[in-house]
Amino acid sequence: MAERSLRGSGLGSKSFADGAGVEFAARQETGFDCPKGHHFSVTFAEEADLPTEWECPRCGAVARRSDGVEPEAKAVKPPRTHWDMLRERRSIEELEELLAERLDEIRGN
Repeated sequence: MAERSLRGSGLGSKSFADGAGVEFAARQETGFDCPKGHHFSVTFAEEADLPTEWECPRCGAVARRSDGVEPEAKAVKPPRTHWDMLRERRSIEELEELLAERLDEIRGN
């Protein structure tokens, strides 16, 4: 008998579970504006941290939230120069000593 009840339906294609009593999580919609003029909204859970940027589904550009929330500015580290990296390894006294040694070698040849 069980084989007959499955006839005509693919396994895994449908759920025969009853949807009664299922409660969905509380949701909220957030609007986004694309720089090319597209507007769209994305549904998030109420307790979710909302992103400030989202990829536009039409053109793929980075869209920002319509409510005006801007992304936090990331701390920008200044670029490290060769001098900075050298100073991490050597003191000024050591560098002066190395310079004197190299000058002696150059003048001696």
